[in-house]
Amino acid sequence: MKNNESFIYTYSAKEQEEIKKIREKYLPKEPNNMERLRRLDKSVTNKSTIASLVAGIIGTLIMGIGMCCCLVWTDYFVAGIIIGAVGIAVLSIAYPLYSYITKKERERIAPEIIRLTDELMK
Repeated sequence: MKNNESFIYTYSAKEQEEIKKIREKYLPKEPNNMERLRRLDKSVTNKSTIASLVAGIIGTLIMGIGMCCCLVWTDYFVAGIIIGAVGIAVLSIAYPLYSYITKKERERIAPEIIRLTDELMK
């Protein structure tokens, strides 16, 4: 009599790695100090970038309205120049706003950054 019992086993290192990566996504994570340090450092520039982008976009739109008043609606030429100048003023505030917010955020987060770097360098 023939015995057709067989055991088939396939092993793939790539599949195991993929399974581990997927599993790690769903396991609860304990943030380590290096991750916290990176996140804090990134948060400093994120806030200032958003604020300066908003100022730049608003300034550009205001300047565009001023240009429309000058070029398309010629009756509003003087108003267009004034509106365009206001737009340029708002645009010129974008970079100093970025620098100011970055400086203030760095001052606010500095003690925590120093504490984390001291722990990591030990």
